[in-house]
Amino acid sequence: MKALGIAKIFGIRLVLIAVFLVPSIAGIATPVFAGNDAQGSKNSPGAVYTATNAPDGNEVIAYDRAIDGSLTFRAAYETGGLGTGAGLGSQGAIILNQDGQWLFVVNAGSNEVSVFQVKKSGLERTDVVDSGGVQPISLTIYGSVLYVLNAGDASTAGNITGFRLDKGKLTPLADSTQPLSSDAPGATIGPAQVSFDKQGEFLVVTEKMTNLIDTYEVDNGVAGAPETHPSAGQTPFGFAFDRRNHPIVSEAFGGAPDASATSSYDLNGGDLQVISAAVPTTQTAACWVAISSDGAYAFVTNTGSGSVSSYGIAKSGAISLLEAQAGLTGGSPIDLAVTGNYLYVLAGGVNTISVFRVGADGSLELLSAVDVPAGSVGLAAK
Repeated sequence: MKALGIAKIFGIRLVLIAVFLVPSIAGIATPVFAGNDAQGSKNSPGAVYTATNAPDGNEVIAYDRAIDGSLTFRAAYETGGLGTGAGLGSQGAIILNQDGQWLFVVNAGSNEVSVFQVKKSGLERTDVVDSGGVQPISLTIYGSVLYVLNAGDASTAGNITGFRLDKGKLTPLADSTQPLSSDAPGATIGPAQVSFDKQGEFLVVTEKMTNLIDTYEVDNGVAGAPETHPSAGQTPFGFAFDRRNHPIVSEAFGGAPDASATSSYDLNGGDLQVISAAVPTTQTAACWVAISSDGAYAFVTNTGSGSVSSYGIAKSGAISLLEAQAGLTGGSPIDLAVTGNYLYVLAGGVNTISVFRVGADGSLELLSAVDVPAGSVGLAAK
């Protein structure tokens, strides 16, 4: 057992948090991170992806996903851009489109977005474009329209900017760039995620430092001006939409010990109406959110507690805590993704992706883990 010091989890400085690590998992596969492509397994039903975020050259790391959920390293693919070498404090740094044929990744250190075509033999990079701002940290796509959230920095305001995808190339959408809640420097706003709703009619952005959630109406792919709404809890971070288009939003509460929570909302014509307000995880620093494949459960990472909490989701969008520690990662969970009956959790500190089986009741069973490069960010699964 050992303690892990966490100084920065989501872009604001935290006090030292002691996180007790579970014993390492036997049989963890340690890949060799080669720069060449390797033929994927013919028996692999899918894949899981993360990004190294390395400042000397960002890469996408691909893993074949077996029918039992286990992961096998496939290859590392250069993005053609640069990372920052530090956590991005965001959800959506690497995403797949709806049919899993295209993969997108931010290059936060060079202010670019890379595009890859997903092929049976691996990934083929098709484009690298300017993100339209400073420090891109989150992406979302609906149909052929992709939006990037540029966080900005200590002197530059953040924004969202839209692109049209055509045959693997991204073209900026005219008049699509919009500000966040204000034109203040991005470091004072702390944006965390951008995402389309289920119908592609609205974009939603969370702001950690201002405790605001922004919504943008989208017309023919072009976002309108933002409308701002107060978050039900402090430090809104990651979120996901349930099957009935309710945003389920984590709240880190500034990293205060055992104080984090999760809220659900009704997105009604761009207005956010609270359904369940700040339902506690009883854990520390709730940050990333994923919805189970059947839409019945939400999983929330507690970065400061090294745990994943589970919530039940009612048809109304109301949420209720099922297990405060549904899963333990042995590190600081900094992203997660669901596909089929499996939950994948990226954990900092120990630098692994943990594999959990999702039970019919929303319970989590830890199966295995694979190593990832230190500093990896983002998680996408198909």
